[in-house]
Amino acid sequence: MKQRADQSRKGKAPRFRVRRSLFKKYLTFGLTILLTSFIALSVTMYIFVNNYWEREKKQNLLDNAQRVAEGIEDSAIYLPASHTLILDEHKLFGLTYSSISEIIDADIFIVDNKGECLFCTEDKGCIHDTSTLPTYVMAATASGEFFESGNLGGYYPDNRYTAGVPIIAATDDGEGIIAFCYASTADTFVSGLPVTFLQIFLTAAAIMLVIVIIFVATMSYSMSRPLRQMSSAAKKFAVGDFSARVKVSSDDEIGELATAFNYMADSLSSSESMRRSFISNVSHELKTPMTTIAGFIDGMLDGTIPQERQPHYMRIVSNEVKRLSRLVTSMLSLSRIDRGELKINRKKFDLFSMLITILASYEQKIIERKLHITGLEDFRSITVNADPDLMYQVIYNLIENAVKFTNEGGTINFAVEETRYDISVMITNTGAGIAPEDIRFIFDRFYKTDKSRSMDKKGMGLGLYIAKTIMRLHGGDIFVDSRVNEYTRFTFRLPTTDEYKKTEKRESKYVETTATNETEE
Repeated sequence: MKQRADQSRKGKAPRFRVRRSLFKKYLTFGLTILLTSFIALSVTMYIFVNNYWEREKKQNLLDNAQRVAEGIEDSAIYLPASHTLILDEHKLFGLTYSSISEIIDADIFIVDNKGECLFCTEDKGCIHDTSTLPTYVMAATASGEFFESGNLGGYYPDNRYTAGVPIIAATDDGEGIIAFCYASTADTFVSGLPVTFLQIFLTAAAIMLVIVIIFVATMSYSMSRPLRQMSSAAKKFAVGDFSARVKVSSDDEIGELATAFNYMADSLSSSESMRRSFISNVSHELKTPMTTIAGFIDGMLDGTIPQERQPHYMRIVSNEVKRLSRLVTSMLSLSRIDRGELKINRKKFDLFSMLITILASYEQKIIERKLHITGLEDFRSITVNADPDLMYQVIYNLIENAVKFTNEGGTINFAVEETRYDISVMITNTGAGIAPEDIRFIFDRFYKTDKSRSMDKKGMGLGLYIAKTIMRLHGGDIFVDSRVNEYTRFTFRLPTTDEYKKTEKRESKYVETTATNETEE
């Protein structure tokens, strides 16, 4: 059953359960910060406004209580013998202090030294007429002024702002306190300036909250969208579909990640294309020589090929075996590179002598195709410290390509440049050249510019990749430039100083990179 389930899932993109999307996380985080900020701001502003409101109320009540007290001191009659304060009950007296009471939205009342109400701006039967003011309130007022935010020790049923001042008049012993004047208003925050200010703040906060929610939601969605696209594309990559790309809409870290993701997708797509091409090439390269070998050997065994012709066909079989051997060698070199096992064994040898030896092995082909070799007369003995076997492979590959792709009757030119630090050898051949769209991939593994196999019938697309790897292991490099229908020039640079020692101290494992090559215009 398990095997069937695995087979049924094969070729389908994997499904993942997203417990909490990044969009929701961003949105939740943004709203949490926003609401926390609004709450903190609201509490802070409430404290400041409330304190300001309380100070203003205190000052307003004290000022008006003092004004009323001074009016009473000027107009009231005090009888020292009986300690009695006679207030003018004239209508004008009541209207004056009632107007002040309405203006400041407070009750004004006057009590004697016993706490009994002598005058009140409220109607008869109010709490001031029916209750006696606590003694501690009058004692505190006697010191000059009094203010409290509370119920005055149970005098009021609810909390109020109450301010009071003493009323002073002449007595037998001089000036003394004959009564107390108080102004009291509701301890509320829902009227006047505070509520207006609070309404303005809450309205502005609500508008800002909506705007910020839209902004955070938009921002969160725009940040998470490329990630969702990458996730969807990665699932397609898992089943071999490399066509998906992520739209790059910003130049920040997310945009950089999307660009890198698209670059990775291009590399994977290119690698997949080269892998398929490689499989096709390997299949062809293996099938053709094995078919040839099997056919000729069978012909020799069953007598179809006469005895006198067998040496001729044996040479053909030998060439096909060597062809298979080269293929296996290239594959083994590729495997060693991937495992980081390709090491260099440096020795001093003459690079010019190696070049002449390799070129001589192609003498017959050069003569058959009527190729012209130039530039060798400018060479001299060049001693280098490198791995002779690996360098042989590099030069062999470059000369083989030059002979293979030079037009009949064309020219192959060799040139050398030496500096204090390195030596560069340039191999230029005339011919079709390399197209600009191909030149940037020329050193990639399995890449072949001759896709029709009309000229490169034996190549596997590994030679230049291996050559570049070998040169980098030596601390050097290899480059190419070309003009279509004119020439192709390969240049390999090999350090001649102790620069290569720095390379040997690095990690032994070679990390593949694709160089960016420029094409001459």
